[in-house]
Amino acid sequence: MLAVANLETYYGPILAIRGVSFDVPEGEFVTILGANGAGKSTILKTICGVVDPQKGSVHFRGEAIHGKDPDAIARMGISLVPEGREVFPFLSVIDNLKMGAYNRRDADGIAADIEQVFDYFPSLRKATRRAAMSLSGGEQQMLAIGRALMARPRVMLLDEPSLGLSPRLVSEIFEILKRINRERGLTLLVVEQNASIALQSARIGHVLEMGRIVMSDTTAALSQKEDVREFYLGLKDAGVRGKRRWKKRKTWR
Repeated sequence: MLAVANLETYYGPILAIRGVSFDVPEGEFVTILGANGAGKSTILKTICGVVDPQKGSVHFRGEAIHGKDPDAIARMGISLVPEGREVFPFLSVIDNLKMGAYNRRDADGIAADIEQVFDYFPSLRKATRRAAMSLSGGEQQMLAIGRALMARPRVMLLDEPSLGLSPRLVSEIFEILKRINRERGLTLLVVEQNASIALQSARIGHVLEMGRIVMSDTTAALSQKEDVREFYLGLKDAGVRGKRRWKKRKTWR
């Protein structure tokens, strides 16, 4: 459904992502793992048209979308849940959700989808008239996901949905994402620093290091790889061989 090939994106003279290639099959839950500054957010911004790549391509359902305006990409069926949520702080919960459907004209469908969002996130139903700025961090993250769903996307991109949330809320939100993926067949691409929850939730994973994808596999397989277990999951039984390789190369094999 989504194909990224040999992507290179710069911020001024700085090369942020380097020859990145991966596919997101339709209906899959895919995650990209990486430390802060690895280039995860840049990948999502490039897919969404917020920044333009200098090289490479992005295809969505067979059509090239690199270079298109973000609004055009959103209308094609790609929704972004940005890092930091970026809800409209002075608008109510209900108006934030309606903003997610700004391209739609089907009033009955919009009303039905709002009810579906409340089914996923019951706490939002109790706060429909409250300003988004008055919500907790977890509720704002739920609202940001709900707003993205209101566009009826084919692919939803999520940038660090666990950021700043308690472990309980992180687990709750990822359980809902799995439910959305399972029940709606919605394709998900999530970038995360929280490798543990991402590997538990997604089915396919890619590891990003200094702007390059250095490892790709099913999440079940990645969870058993020595480097991932040691450097992302913090497991002490990973052994010393990976540590020595990391110190020597400062990169992945």
